Amino acid sequence: MRVRLAGICNTDVEMLRGYHSFRGTSGHEFVGEVVDVYGVSESLKKKWIGKHVVGEINVSCSAYGYRPICAFCRRGLKTHCARRTVLGIVAHDGAFAEYLALPLENLHVVPDSVSDEKAVFVEPLAAACEILEQIYTKRFREVAVLGDGKLAQLIALVLRTALPLVVMYGKHEEKLAFARRAGIEIKRVRGDDSDLKRIKKSYGLLIEATGSPTGFALAQHMTEPRGTLVLKSTFHGAAPIETWPIVVKELTIVGSRCGPFARAIALLRSGDVDPTPLITRTFALKEAPAAIRFAQKSGVMKVLLKA
Repeated sequence: MRVRLAGICNTDVEMLRGYHSFRGTSGHEFVGEVVDVYGVSESLKKKWIGKHVVGEINVSCSAYGYRPICAFCRRGLKTHCARRTVLGIVAHDGAFAEYLALPLENLHVVPDSVSDEKAVFVEPLAAACEILEQIYTKRFREVAVLGDGKLAQLIALVLRTALPLVVMYGKHEEKLAFARRAGIEIKRVRGDDSDLKRIKKSYGLLIEATGSPTGFALAQHMTEPRGTLVLKSTFHGAAPIETWPIVVKELTIVGSRCGPFARAIALLRSGDVDPTPLITRTFALKEAPAAIRFAQKSGVMKVLLKA
């Protein structure tokens, strides 16, 4: 595929800091155009060439054609394949390049009505949609999203399509403004230990997406007894954790990672979710080092690379 647009994610920044000891080309959020297909019939090749596509980042042993396939692939859990590679993260060169390669099994065609600027969000939007796959949201009337970064914003937009009230807690006024304009209720936090004493409100469903190792303690504090806490943060390094609140309050803790691309594309096609206001700036691919530095500045949301 020729890469048309690629998005810079916090995970990409962590890769450069040593996360997973990755070596190679980073980048896993992209929209591209198929330019060649190998190992298939001419008719199938013609069907795919020229299509605008996005790609699931976990490449399973079944996609590689390994035999026998692993126990996770046999159970349909391809994102947990024991021999998987992960685009731009684990042993698979990623999207910060002119071209990349993935198995056809990983590709999803982008409808003509969905622009590249929207399609480049499919991978993180799918991760947000995974919460709807894991949690029976009709049990809840409200949900809190802890964090105001890019993934937290997408999570709030997705949950708004399923729940009457979504409240975002964050410490950056300029980022909270994005959520407020999208019709999401916002609450300001300080991002330090004082929040544990100041915040009295609790929720039956809470999503932790701060991207910070200190977010977990506040998330436990804000989840009501027998509530459900969904963990979305991935960061490099250890997090201080006390387990007694989990036991005493009998919390259900759910880890949540990659999600359904088809559902994410459907939300974009219908217009129920529009992530484009989150785009801060687009850089040329040759300016990738400057773009990555810019993406780490305070107040910056989504930064894109255009090949």
